[in-house]
Amino acid sequence: MPTYDYLCSQCGHEFTRIMSISEYEAVKVTCPKCNSPEVKQQMTVFISKTSRKS
Repeated sequence: MPTYDYLCSQCGHEFTRIMSISEYEAVKVTCPKCNSPEVKQQMTVFISKTSRKS
């Protein structure tokens, strides 16, 4: 499942949520520390694992 990183605009808390794509589209994310709905998604690095050896 994809991971999404967020930053709370209210308290500055950074946190990660693991959600399915359908859950990401349906759920309103709130800060786990202060319950503020004012969170912004952060840019993250995508790393894929492959079975092919180079």
